[in-house]
Amino acid sequence: MPATQKPMRYGHTEGHTEVCFDDSGSYIVTCGSDGDVRMWEDLDDDDPKSVNVGEKAFSCALKNGKLVTAVSNNTVQVYTFPEGVPDGILTRFTTNANHVVFNGDGTKIAAGSSDFLVKVVDVVDNSQQQTFRGHDAPVLSLSFDPKDIFLASASCDGTVRVWNISDQTCAVSWPVLQKSNDVVNAKSICRLAWQPTTGKLLAVPVEKSVKLYRRETWSNPFDLSDSSISQTLNIVTWSPCGQYLAAGAINGLIVVWNVETKDCMERVKHEKGYAICGLAWHPTCSRLCYTDMEGNLGVLENVCDLSGKVSSNKVSSRVEKEDYDDLFDGDNTSSTGDFLNDNAVEIPSFSKGIINEDDDNDDLMLAADHDLGDDENSVDVTMLKNDLHKEEGDDDQASSIHNLPLIKHQRPFYDGPMPTPRQKPFQSSSTPLHLSHRFMVWNSVGIIRCYNDDQDSAIDVEFHDTSIHHATHLSNAFNYTMGTLSHEAILLACESADELPSKLHCLHFSSWDSSKEWMVDMPQNEDIEAICLGLGWAAAATSALLLRLFTIGGVQKEIFCLPGPVVSMAGHGEQLCVVYHRGTGFDGEQCLGVQLLELGRKKKQVLHGDPLPLTRKSYLTWLGFSAEGTPCYVDSEGCVRMLNRGFGNTWTPICNIREHCKGKSDHYWVVGIHENPQQLRCIPCKGSRFPPTLPRPAVAILSFKLPYCQTSTEKGQMEEQFWHSVLFHNYLDYLAKNGYDYEESIKNQAVKEQQELLMKMLALSCKLEREFRCVELADLMTQNAVHLAIKYASRSRKLILAQKLSELAAEKAAELAETQPEEEKEEDFREKLNAGYSRTTTEWSQPRVRSQVEEDAVSEHLQDREDTVSEEKPEPHNHGQNLFQSANSSDTPALKSGAVFSSSQGRVNPFKVIVNSKEPAVSVNSTRSANILDNMNKSSRKSTSFNRVENNEKSPVIKPLIPKPRSKQASAASYFQKRTSQADKTEEVKENPKSSSSETPAECLQNSENQRPKTGFQMWLEENRSHILSDNPDMSDEADIIKEGMIRFRVLSAEERKAWTNKAKGETASDGAEAKKRKRVASEICETEDQEETVKENLDLSKKQKALNLSTNQKLSAFAFKQE
Repeated sequence: MPATQKPMRYGHTEGHTEVCFDDSGSYIVTCGSDGDVRMWEDLDDDDPKSVNVGEKAFSCALKNGKLVTAVSNNTVQVYTFPEGVPDGILTRFTTNANHVVFNGDGTKIAAGSSDFLVKVVDVVDNSQQQTFRGHDAPVLSLSFDPKDIFLASASCDGTVRVWNISDQTCAVSWPVLQKSNDVVNAKSICRLAWQPTTGKLLAVPVEKSVKLYRRETWSNPFDLSDSSISQTLNIVTWSPCGQYLAAGAINGLIVVWNVETKDCMERVKHEKGYAICGLAWHPTCSRLCYTDMEGNLGVLENVCDLSGKVSSNKVSSRVEKEDYDDLFDGDNTSSTGDFLNDNAVEIPSFSKGIINEDDDNDDLMLAADHDLGDDENSVDVTMLKNDLHKEEGDDDQASSIHNLPLIKHQRPFYDGPMPTPRQKPFQSSSTPLHLSHRFMVWNSVGIIRCYNDDQDSAIDVEFHDTSIHHATHLSNAFNYTMGTLSHEAILLACESADELPSKLHCLHFSSWDSSKEWMVDMPQNEDIEAICLGLGWAAAATSALLLRLFTIGGVQKEIFCLPGPVVSMAGHGEQLCVVYHRGTGFDGEQCLGVQLLELGRKKKQVLHGDPLPLTRKSYLTWLGFSAEGTPCYVDSEGCVRMLNRGFGNTWTPICNIREHCKGKSDHYWVVGIHENPQQLRCIPCKGSRFPPTLPRPAVAILSFKLPYCQTSTEKGQMEEQFWHSVLFHNYLDYLAKNGYDYEESIKNQAVKEQQELLMKMLALSCKLEREFRCVELADLMTQNAVHLAIKYASRSRKLILAQKLSELAAEKAAELAETQPEEEKEEDFREKLNAGYSRTTTEWSQPRVRSQVEEDAVSEHLQDREDTVSEEKPEPHNHGQNLFQSANSSDTPALKSGAVFSSSQGRVNPFKVIVNSKEPAVSVNSTRSANILDNMNKSSRKSTSFNRVENNEKSPVIKPLIPKPRSKQASAASYFQKRTSQADKTEEVKENPKSSSSETPAECLQNSENQRPKTGFQMWLEENRSHILSDNPDMSDEADIIKEGMIRFRVLSAEERKAWTNKAKGETASDGAEAKKRKRVASEICETEDQEETVKENLDLSKKQKALNLSTNQKLSAFAFKQE
């Protein structure tokens, strides 16, 4: 007979209300938003006992004389029953607890809270607590496995999880629910439940059906649904016998199924249509109590008539006997088809109460028998086993259930990786569709809000910069669900509805004509799923796996196919980035691919469907470009990644948003990324993943940090800072390559910063005796920085390191020389010579010919190194101090105004610096205090030749370099060729700095240079050459003689080497007066060509006199650069 519905009565004030029975079924216990717990003896009880437990009561549970409540002060409290005496607080949360349940024996309770946590607490000893973490949103409901092995939970993050209670791990997770940011906004409270006694099935209300999941295998054998269900189901509960399942919907409908037959047994409608939020089955009788969202209490009597359990057993036995007979009849084809449609997995539950609890093992035996046998007799053994336990029944009752024959094609349960549901398409920086007030987009241009309620449906557009366009209010008659915004247009799109097609609507507010809107209808059965805007174009991805391109004025352009369903799109300038599903992911992983296209005049594809890296078990939450045009994206675990164009278009993690969140329930909602300044712009969301529209949320700025190892150490910090700088300035190369304008000073500053960091790391490694690491660091440096490293190594008496660095400098120069043809090279240098070209730090790293430059550096270094060994002991160093000393002192290299002069042999010293005539002279003994890399500035390459000539006096010039590189032996041999003395070169620079930049006759240069002084090693070699040749008669190569001589010279004692060095110095000093006379003669010859310039030079000459007896320390600092 049908259930009897009694009139409902008032129970609590309006709001969420719950109901349960005590163990004996004597009391109906309810709790509500008025904070009271009421104990009803019957529905007609006009004076129920009431206990106030707090301001609001969200949930209650009753077992073994203990009443547990979740109240609004964030606590879970326990009371005695039925007295209602407080018995303490079991646990606390940081926010409200939404649901509490007892386990089977009443020794533990589980509570789920809005702070994303689930706790299991021992009722007797509340210090015994277990915390389950993993949900990303408030917890909706919980259910204990009757065997106390598993705990099921549902959450606003859209997932249902099953936890192993013993080790607190998640056994399985199903993303089957609709997401929301809080319990009050959830479409369903999703009260799930385990099947009593055996716990074989877990029932989960999902949309308009109930999904049942099988224990251990976690498969979904079948769903329960009914045509009468038109709204989302809110709650499910099992009958005590486990045979029937009741569900309540948000429109007040209560449905009861027989789980074995999947037949709908009862359909009862709430008298006023209020949402059902509480359901409880009487422990012994066929009575069902329910509550609604208005605080009312109701009762259904005679539900499925549970008084006779034997009858249900008889039904089960009759079903199985009929199945056995049908195997031989073979004429019930329709039943076979129905059985397959139900996935053929519910057979074991029908023998409940008849066969023992080893049903699962029987299932596996059935599956194995069916899989191995090809004939019908393969099932007989199992059927006969079941037949021993059957009871005879009426054939007419058995025939009423027609979908349960055993078939030989039944397959065993799949126990491998489970496929992950595909992520749905979304617009970046938009909030979920189910919200009545939502953001359609929030980007660097502006904000689009959508209001969709009963009174109004409208769209508001707000621009951050009102000079682009004023704020706009639009009607939303077509129910637009997607929107995006650029400096040129507003683009909206809607899905198809009824007979209306999907539409693309563009408001081109930057158009110069009067028609500023256009609209395009999609073909039938094709819905727009993602849209984006770029510079002069719009794009729409559709459900037909097509991507349609349009001009900003509405002209249809190219159409191409996507390899899979689109997930999201983003546009910037001429770039279009598309993320789509490459395939099906497993075990919670999404399988996404990315395409990056350039839609300019030269259309090309940069990324060809490469896999998109995601954090494990995460999904894509934001896709876009930085303000400078670099693709970026964010996943649900908070990892921000950026395309590294300088490293083969790979993706590099640049930030982890979760590290900035204060609580586990907090998130950041990304709205934009900037590389200059380096900012991650996002909105903090307390307790949710997205912000509300009102009040207007504030934007926070997060910093970037690359996940390098050991960033707490000085080495790790500098490594992170260096690659951080490299990565975030790759966009400059992209802009230059594609013809965009950018500030040259930004690149100069970046290079300067990177070289400083490399030099500091090299100094640290040198101090730690990591010389091999020093060479690795030097390989990353520009050429000028390499020579600074050589200088530092020499001062630190790391002679082997200095030699390795010198070889590296020569190799770098040789490599650069091979990258440019000789004709282009010579012409290029000649043009720079005439235009007053300024060589700076940045430009040393460009592919120019510098082999001769590097060889001179090596030669001078070898010479000065010998002086260092023989003359003095190294000064004590601080690795972070000596690197960047005064660029203005005469013995320290200065990069800002360096010029290179050709020697009489045609060899070039790129580190010889000429000081501008307008700069004051600095004393040789001036203190080194400034940072030498402060002067690493680069003149703009975009300046015209006219400007270069105009600034000739301020910018030094460079002489053409010798094009052909030489071997290391030739470089070493050139050391012993006669060169102009150091003092004479100094005088030449003082008296005629500009003559080298103009086309001065060769005689002027030849007359103005003198041969450089000999070193102590040279003098020793000249006297001992005969001894070396006599000891080694086979030695003919000059380089081999020099090498053998250096070995013998090093064997000498320090006093002997110093004596040879002093001897060489004595000869140098005696040549000083004659050198000065030769300089004056050269100066007079050059004076006839430019008399006015010579006067200026002579005026400054008196200020720039330099002592000839330079100290060894000064020579060391001048081996790479000379500044007078």
